[in-house]
Amino acid sequence: MSYSTPHDIRVEVETMYVDAQSDPEDNRYVFAYTITIRNVGALPARLLRRHWLITDANGKIQEVYGEGVVGEQPYLRPGEGFRYTSATMIETPVGSMQGRYQLIADDGQSFYAEIPPFSLALPHTLH
Repeated sequence: MSYSTPHDIRVEVETMYVDAQSDPEDNRYVFAYTITIRNVGALPARLLRRHWLITDANGKIQEVYGEGVVGEQPYLRPGEGFRYTSATMIETPVGSMQGRYQLIADDGQSFYAEIPPFSLALPHTLH
C-alpha cells in the first residue's frame, strides 16, 4: 500500500557541464541543471520561492533567493510535474548545490520542499 501526505513534493535533478560558456583559464565553470518537480501529495500547491546555496571547491558560497523558478510560479495538481532548466557559474571544476522551494497548498498551508546537495563537476572528475 502507498499513502500520500497532503504536502508531498518530489524533486529530481540532472546536471551538465556547459563547455561553450565556460573558461577554465579564467576560473569560470558553467553548469546547467534540469529540475523536475512533482506533486505526489494529496493537495494542489503553487511554488512561490526558491532558495539555493551554491558552493565551489574553495568553500565559496553563493546564496540565491527568488520568486518562483525561471519566471514562473507553477501550480501543481496531485500527480502533475513541472520541469525547467537553469544554470549557475562557479570558480572551480567541482562544486555542489542544495536548496529548497517554498510552496503554498490549496488548504492555505505554506511548506518547503527540500533539495538535498547534488554535485556540479566536470565530466570524469568524480567517480
